[in-house]
Amino acid sequence: MDELFDTAVEPGPLAARMRARNLDEFIGQGHILGPGRLLRRAIMADQLTSLILTGPPGCGKTTLAHVIAHTTQSAFFSLNAVLSGLADLRQVIDKAQELKKLYNRKSILFVDEVHRWNKSQQDALLPWTENGTIILIGATTENPYFKVNRALVSRSHIFQLTALTNEDLMKAARQALADKERGYGQYDIEISDEALAHLVQFANGDCRSLLNALELAVETTPTQFPPAKGEKIVIDLSIAEESIQRKAVPYDPSGDDHYDTISAFIKSVRGSDPDAALYWLAQMLYRGEDPDYIWRRLLILASEDIGLADTHALTVVNNCIASFERIGLPEGYYPLSHATLYLATCEKTNSVMGFFDALKEVEAASRAVVPNHLRDANRDAAGFGHGRGYKYPHSYDDHWVAQQYLPLALKGKIFYHPSDAGYEKEIKERVLRRREMQLAEEADFIHENYTAFSAAMTWWQRSSLSAARGLTELRDQLFEAMALPAHSCVCIYGDHTGYLIHEAVRRFQAGGVYVLAAKEQNADAVKFLTREIDPLHQPQIHLAKEYERIPHSPSCYEGVILYRPSEDPKILLARVREQLRVDSVLAVVLPAQIVSLANVFQALLNDEQKALLKKAEDQLNQILWDEAWTAVLEEYDFETKRLHISVEEEIDIADQQIQRWFSPEAPLGKALHDLADDNEVQAIESKLMQHRGAVMWPRHYCVLICKRKEKNS
Repeated sequence: MDELFDTAVEPGPLAARMRARNLDEFIGQGHILGPGRLLRRAIMADQLTSLILTGPPGCGKTTLAHVIAHTTQSAFFSLNAVLSGLADLRQVIDKAQELKKLYNRKSILFVDEVHRWNKSQQDALLPWTENGTIILIGATTENPYFKVNRALVSRSHIFQLTALTNEDLMKAARQALADKERGYGQYDIEISDEALAHLVQFANGDCRSLLNALELAVETTPTQFPPAKGEKIVIDLSIAEESIQRKAVPYDPSGDDHYDTISAFIKSVRGSDPDAALYWLAQMLYRGEDPDYIWRRLLILASEDIGLADTHALTVVNNCIASFERIGLPEGYYPLSHATLYLATCEKTNSVMGFFDALKEVEAASRAVVPNHLRDANRDAAGFGHGRGYKYPHSYDDHWVAQQYLPLALKGKIFYHPSDAGYEKEIKERVLRRREMQLAEEADFIHENYTAFSAAMTWWQRSSLSAARGLTELRDQLFEAMALPAHSCVCIYGDHTGYLIHEAVRRFQAGGVYVLAAKEQNADAVKFLTREIDPLHQPQIHLAKEYERIPHSPSCYEGVILYRPSEDPKILLARVREQLRVDSVLAVVLPAQIVSLANVFQALLNDEQKALLKKAEDQLNQILWDEAWTAVLEEYDFETKRLHISVEEEIDIADQQIQRWFSPEAPLGKALHDLADDNEVQAIESKLMQHRGAVMWPRHYCVLICKRKEKNS
């Protein structure tokens, strides 16, 4: 068998004649052959070990073997796996053994398309590569980890060559036109920039394809080739089009046409038009757009315009990219079309754009202070109390608990707006309900007035630090007990947390929800908390003093909810009957009893302190709200059914809250100071403030479900 390459250059195709003879002439692949790179050092030092070259056609695998043949002092043999078999391999091995035995000369075997050999043929190489008889250089367009014997791969270095860039191809074309020995430098050739750019663009990174097209253009343009002495060969765009069999379409990759076409493609995918998306994709690819650019846009589309509506979109595009990289062009059109059609036919949402709203908030303000309960407790919890009050979600039902994660100044700020599309529709209600619970968790329940009638209620509200879990159960049972159809018009009075309001909007979209706020600041709070509701279903919000006649309200309501009312039931019910005119169901949500601190903190107190605290709580003259309301409701022709709800929650009590409870101005503090001296009261307060962590806090609600005995005409 002859050695692979002789030093004499024989006439042949331009691509073969222009093969690089040394590393300095080699074009491209700087990532593995650049100065100082391992493969370059090994070739120059003639210290090669077995290696496998993988990459697309025309990227330089065989040319690199040509360079090695001209550089190494080893014997160099070549086989093509498509044309050769075991008999040819045995001949090479016999000669290599002979050269090693007689001359101690190494042998290199280049196997082109090595993946085309079957397992037994590849296995035949193993013992000879292991004992050093031959050094294998395998070339393949396939992934060697899948197509080449695993044992052979493990004994070889893998080098991945990539498709040549347009700059690399342009350099190769100009070298061929200028080289007088191997190329066309001895001829008078004039080739337009447009023609050369067209040949380069449609070679798709394949140097062999480029040089073949250039050869065809040069040698078929004159009447005969070689041309007569002095004859000029002129190659324009039309000749280049014929040579590469692709018609040029005006397309400047940095001009308006480029940006207009990609814009049309993006908008077609976003607009869920698969036909238009395929058309603009074909336009870009036919005009020579870089597929990598299209892939980047598809990845952006998968997040920007599909997002959580289809959580598989990003995965599908990434998998199509991996397929494209393995198979190359032209078969790569399949995964490009696959990804385009998938995104064009997906449900759409742009909810990820909420990030930019958050970014604007960050840019507009100075650095936000991290809330204390979110700070790192491992570093300085002892000194500053960092992390105190943090609730570990996995310790709660459903691995979630209502607490605030935003900075204090941004409490209630909303950046993420889930849509009703695809998967996002499934999570929307869960996200909104949890958001409502967090807002309710932080709501201010403290009333400013301290009338005798509301004293006990106010103290109960002051002790209410964590209402979300109780409110959830209260809310669900309340609406179930009211049993109103979806087309009902419902009016809610007193819920400035927005918690019942959101649920009412969900349940009564076919009817309508009207909200009465006792104070202007409460009305503003409700407007803020309900601002994300679809405008079509937004509740109508009015101040209580204005509701003698709410504009555009129904003549009467199927249901009215009075949430924790603190005014005299006779006064409030007179307005309900005469102005709001409830037609079917009235629901009154009341605190059934105040929370006893003597019971909650009994482990911290001695018997005397517990007895004193209990006595003070008993003297608060707690109003039995449910009995007071029931008596008045009967006067106004309502039949009443009581619904009792008791919930025990784990909450944190702040020192400031305890200080407010024991203040002489607060009902509990006043009762304690009437029963004991300041030192005894302070001792109880200090004991409670020694507690760290959560306590089990009971909640007791009474809901009065009232129906009219007779309809108001």
